[in-house]
Amino acid sequence: MTPEELAAARDRVVPDVVAGGLRVLFCGINPSLTTAATGYHFAHPGNRFWPVLHLSGFTPRRLSPAEQGELPSYGLGITNVVARATARADELTAEEYRAGGHILVEKTGRLQPRWLAVVGVTAYRTAFGERHARIGPQERRIGGARVWALPNPSGLNAHWTVDSMAEEYARLREAVEETAAPGSG
Repeated sequence: MTPEELAAARDRVVPDVVAGGLRVLFCGINPSLTTAATGYHFAHPGNRFWPVLHLSGFTPRRLSPAEQGELPSYGLGITNVVARATARADELTAEEYRAGGHILVEKTGRLQPRWLAVVGVTAYRTAFGERHARIGPQERRIGGARVWALPNPSGLNAHWTVDSMAEEYARLREAVEETAAPGSG
């Protein structure tokens, strides 16, 4: 992508990849400029979402961003806390996060995913006023969905490796499978 193409993508909105009744609705912070320019979620080459999704067992093979349309067939979807594209998440305001949180409550209520997985614990904290939230399952439900805060797969999040992220995403996958069992809540 050229710098001009990326600059032109600023503030664009990328359509969600959703369907009713998903097992997990993954919720990014907001689209990157690469995502906005291509129309594919988690499209920046340094983003580790797609390899982590596969390594954690959510998909049978590593999908490319261009294959995002296959996610609903696995019971998965993608949305964002904030819809507008930026070069970095730190360009977003706390008000945008909170407004995005309200939209996310409505969206999950309408779509009824079993789990909402917010990929970025800081985004979750800001959007929902959960200052002490940590990576992992959360107490609250959003729009009826159980909530799990996951590490942000951005390449800028160097604290987490592909392997350590895949382990955390796999913990979510195991919880999803357990809650799908008869008699589980």
